[in-house]
Amino acid sequence: MLTGCYSNRQIGLLQERDGIPTYDSVPYEPYRLHVNDEIVYRLITMDQTLSKALAADQQVNYQYAVSYRIQSDGTVDIPFLQPIRLLGLTEREAQDTLQAYFRQIIPDADVKLALYNKYFTVLGDLGSGQYKIYKERMTIFQALAMTGDVNNKGDRKHVRIVRPNGNEPPEVLEFDIRSKSIIDSKYYYIYPNDLIYVSREPGAFYKLPSYSGFIGLITSSLALLVSVLNYIPNVNF
Repeated sequence: MLTGCYSNRQIGLLQERDGIPTYDSVPYEPYRLHVNDEIVYRLITMDQTLSKALAADQQVNYQYAVSYRIQSDGTVDIPFLQPIRLLGLTEREAQDTLQAYFRQIIPDADVKLALYNKYFTVLGDLGSGQYKIYKERMTIFQALAMTGDVNNKGDRKHVRIVRPNGNEPPEVLEFDIRSKSIIDSKYYYIYPNDLIYVSREPGAFYKLPSYSGFIGLITSSLALLVSVLNYIPNVNF
């Protein structure tokens, strides 16, 4: 019974006990733009003529806004401006850089910039799909809540995040999501373009979701056995 069902020790979160790994806390690092990231921006100025001429393709609705891709050389092409290098900058730094370029031709220009492809992807025993990152510091727990959490049969000991690393091979982060020390560790925050993968736990095929299910199975089996034993004496050979 103890090995055939899932206990809180196996699937519970925020645990502090022997056998659960501990992780070091690290300062939060804001996301920095990569090649093929897409940005959207809004230009604000008192000069309506210039605003319409320079930003005619901007939309009020973010969903239908025109995005601009960061090219392989790290620059982005904005209408009426020379190529601007944004690779490796945070959203705030990219916003300030783009605003500085616009102010060379529009002194009162104010720019609001955002990352357009702000999504993460999930695969494995927590479902599959792509989800929007709705805040700057989204945690792994908030991401899993959006996907419906890890199934009981998912391997919580070896959750993996595949994270793009610029021109280098992607970084694979593996951790035990049951550990309380995951909070504020390098595994805690989700970044744009992250892929979260949870594999099936070894031996999960033989486990039942709960003790009640296990007891129900045993009860049914015993009832069948009793019926068979009662039936055998009445059989004429």
